[in-house]
Amino acid sequence: MEEKRQEADTLKLGNELTIRRYLFNKMQVNQVLSVPDYIALHIIKETESKEDIYAGKTYLKDLAEKMKLSIRQTSKLVGKLKDSGLVVWSHDGNGSEGTYVTITEAGEKLLEQQQVLFKDYYGRVIKKFGKENLIQLLNMMKQLETVMSSELEEMEEQEDDGEFE
Repeated sequence: MEEKRQEADTLKLGNELTIRRYLFNKMQVNQVLSVPDYIALHIIKETESKEDIYAGKTYLKDLAEKMKLSIRQTSKLVGKLKDSGLVVWSHDGNGSEGTYVTITEAGEKLLEQQQVLFKDYYGRVIKKFGKENLIQLLNMMKQLETVMSSELEEMEEQEDDGEFE
């Protein structure tokens, strides 16, 4: 009987977490850029300012890894940003050494506009929710993400080993 109650609790908590994730992702802050576009530009700009060895270049494979996207999905995203004039997409040598992106002046302007909106919105949210509460929540979210990723990897390994057939 105890096991059935634990299973019901697990399902209830899992459903609530799934619903919260969905609703959280549906919230729209005043946005100049879509969330994926903003994150990509932010990563590109951050890499440009922190990684001297890459001379302002963000390699497609690194962007894909940081955004947890496939190379194909990342290429599609970068292609859209390039077509909008927000990034320049180039390659080293003949292209076999990797393709990379750099942010344009127009990309920097839109990124800055989005950051102004975020500062205002999140400044008010933090004031009401509390900085310490938010830090604690973010730390817990990181821990949860680590556990969830680990479980997904373990499930994928079990599928590959034929344990779920």
